[in-house]
Amino acid sequence: MLLFCCHGCGGAFPTLITIITLFFVGTAGGVWQTTEAALLLTGVIVLGVGMTFLVSRLLSHTVLRGVPSAYAMELPPYRRPRIGPVLVRSVLDRTLFVLGRAVAVAAPAGLVIWLCANVTVEGASILAWGTGFLDPFGWLLGLDGTILMAFVLGFPANEIVIPILLMSYLATGSLQELEGLEALGGVLEANGWTWVTALCTILFSLFHWPCSTTCLTIAKETRSVKWTMLAIAIPTALGMGLCFLVAAAARLLG
Repeated sequence: MLLFCCHGCGGAFPTLITIITLFFVGTAGGVWQTTEAALLLTGVIVLGVGMTFLVSRLLSHTVLRGVPSAYAMELPPYRRPRIGPVLVRSVLDRTLFVLGRAVAVAAPAGLVIWLCANVTVEGASILAWGTGFLDPFGWLLGLDGTILMAFVLGFPANEIVIPILLMSYLATGSLQELEGLEALGGVLEANGWTWVTALCTILFSLFHWPCSTTCLTIAKETRSVKWTMLAIAIPTALGMGLCFLVAAAARLLG
């Protein structure tokens, strides 16, 4: 059940840290700013973990009532570990297996991102059409169509959400990185970002569909399309609901 809510994976940390630094802490540096950023990031993670337990408890008393949840693990006989075989099996079973899954999804996804940014329809790129289509829905969530499109195209890996944002805002045909946080902050503010946008982006980054590798792992472990789709739908619905409430409250309070 814990996979159904909290999305505090390592891939989301760059986005979270960047937005917290730009809009809530500042880029001046120093001990106080670093401590404040760490505390805010910790608070975001605690929020994710708390919501995970809350949703898990809610599910266990509703749709999962009566479903056995016992967990048993059989421990093998103890043997003195051998460093060489342990390292080899760890590389083969963990690192290469996960990287293979990532490449299998990232390669076609990279092609899709390039096509969206470079193929034009009636004078505008597919990416521009997509962001325009999502703009009204993004406004309801305190975001914009570009942010939502960046998360959609960032499905292979959460680390590329910010580069996709820049690619769309700057209307370039490839993923972009700027030198320094100040330059990034200038681009975001020039495109209408406020503290409300930043806060809603943080919430949506924390609560939205898992990345491609996680979805493949859930499908493999559960062997169920239903549970995989639920693992995507539940955190996404939660994130959208939180963003809508924050945006509506901010507009109501002016």
